Amino acid sequence: MSPAFLLTSLIVVVAPGAGVLYTLSAGLSRGGRASVVAAFGCTLGILPHMAAAITGLAALLYASSVAFEALKILGCVYLLYMAWNPLRETGALDLEARSAPGSAARIVLRGILVNILNPKLSLFFFAFLPQFVDAGAPDALPRMLELSLAFMLMTFVVFTCYGIFAASVRSHIASRPRVLAWMRRSFAAVFVLLGAKLAFAER
Repeated sequence: MSPAFLLTSLIVVVAPGAGVLYTLSAGLSRGGRASVVAAFGCTLGILPHMAAAITGLAALLYASSVAFEALKILGCVYLLYMAWNPLRETGALDLEARSAPGSAARIVLRGILVNILNPKLSLFFFAFLPQFVDAGAPDALPRMLELSLAFMLMTFVVFTCYGIFAASVRSHIASRPRVLAWMRRSFAAVFVLLGAKLAFAER
């Protein structure tokens, strides 16, 4: 596994996006355990995009404007929903919320949807992975699987670090209603911006 791949992957994973934002939100609202669960969900959301890149389905997505636009619209709608969620009384940043049965499953599902509904991820991996694999090599497929798993592991570790950090400052935010209100509005605004960015994304 080349240092270039590891460095490039780290830069991509560390860069703030919808997955990072969701993991931070989970850490602030529900604590460290929830942030790890959220990171796991976001990591699982990468799987379909990885599979699409490896099998060539990403090329079909790129070729079909209808499929790309449909997935993009779904992604925008979901990000707007995520923007509304923190503003509700029992939204993602309600620090008084108590864990309910099935809440971990909901956190994972939301994390999966945050990434799976972004068509740009499939196109990114379609362009990214082949740069580090010789297509003519007999072990090309196992090599792509190895790189994909490494990228997913890095995603989980980095997102978990983000979430644990957010959970560590949770008590400080809970005691400051004005800071909490500002955080809710900030998270909502960033989700809206991410939705707008996705809406204007080109293939």
